[in-house]
Amino acid sequence: MLEVRLFEDIEAVRRLWIAHWPRTGLFDLWPVRACFQKAFDRPPLLVTAEENGEVVGLLALSWIAEEGCFGHFPGETWHGETWLEQNRIVGRDEDVRRELLDHVPGPIHLRYLSPEAASAAAEVDEVGYLFFPRRYNGSFDAYLQEFSGKSRKKLGRELEALKAPGLEYRYDRTADVECVFRLNLSAFEERSYFHDSRFLASFEALVAWLDSQGMLRVTTVLLGGEVAAVDIGAIWGSSYTLLAGGASPDFPGVAKLINFHHLERACALGLEVVDFLCGDFGWKSRFHLTPRPLYKLQSPDTQPAFRDAYGGSPASYVI
Repeated sequence: MLEVRLFEDIEAVRRLWIAHWPRTGLFDLWPVRACFQKAFDRPPLLVTAEENGEVVGLLALSWIAEEGCFGHFPGETWHGETWLEQNRIVGRDEDVRRELLDHVPGPIHLRYLSPEAASAAAEVDEVGYLFFPRRYNGSFDAYLQEFSGKSRKKLGRELEALKAPGLEYRYDRTADVECVFRLNLSAFEERSYFHDSRFLASFEALVAWLDSQGMLRVTTVLLGGEVAAVDIGAIWGSSYTLLAGGASPDFPGVAKLINFHHLERACALGLEVVDFLCGDFGWKSRFHLTPRPLYKLQSPDTQPAFRDAYGGSPASYVI
């Protein structure tokens, strides 16, 4: 028989996450999530399912007061959207996942859920894009063969024109991270995630932690000696995740140059996968990246009285 428990103490959430949360990607790591939890400070709620003393299910939530619902922990919202991807409803099977959801004491709005959530009546939210260098035996030239001859020639001309002022790559200069914030804010203004001081603080903390662990990767493109584009990424195991970037409007098309560079370098380094995250932005599908749908799940407000009274501190208890 399943025993379902709810925990709202952040230390209990941390302990249970570290002990039982599957770690298959960067966003599964507790320190990554903790960077956003500290800045957004959402009241957490961890739902666990146990059987014979063994944890067989976990659902990590945060109460998002302005939206009147629970989101996936740590609830880092921006214009009503979250940022962290590959969120999970961890369960031994579909029945356990449904049991977890049934015991959430209020409405939920979960975004960017991994595919196992599809069985819980979820619908496609966004599509992420992956690159698998080993499909091409680590050969960038083999990857380029997926493009038609005409497309290869056109791309070659475009890239050579971009390189004309003089191309240089600079790696892992942490000071260049500030260029990402500046360029991104300049391009997107209020639409930039970094316009939210909480998200900016979260990302600065994330960069610092990644750097301390030797996981941070900063790639800078210089054209004619000027910073044209900067991308921030992270290496975890044999996977490389691109987290954020910025490009100068003075060098139209430079985003294409830096993205091709990521693909070529991933082949050279023998990486297993490169994750470009969600959003096509007009180039990911054209670059023959592999789409990976992520899912969202919403429920009606079944307990409005609880929502109105909830201050982020329900007592931990057994249902």
